[in-house]
Amino acid sequence: MAKKSTAKRKYTTITIPAPLFQRLQKDIKTTGFSSVSDYVTFILREMTSEMEMRKSGKKDTEGVIEKLQALGYK
Repeated sequence: MAKKSTAKRKYTTITIPAPLFQRLQKDIKTTGFSSVSDYVTFILREMTSEMEMRKSGKKDTEGVIEKLQALGYK
């Protein structure tokens, strides 16, 4: 079993329109996400990773590796 990190995670609040939140709540029912927050965090990580790849002009393989690392894979 993997050992959990002892460092505490830090969080902040982001405000989104209520209709969007309600739509996302419905959408995640058919996914593996346990909350809207988890889903939004995933989307934001994906988007920022993609933007960084575009900025740096990384090759596809390098980009995939960086994307996986941004998602927590090593």
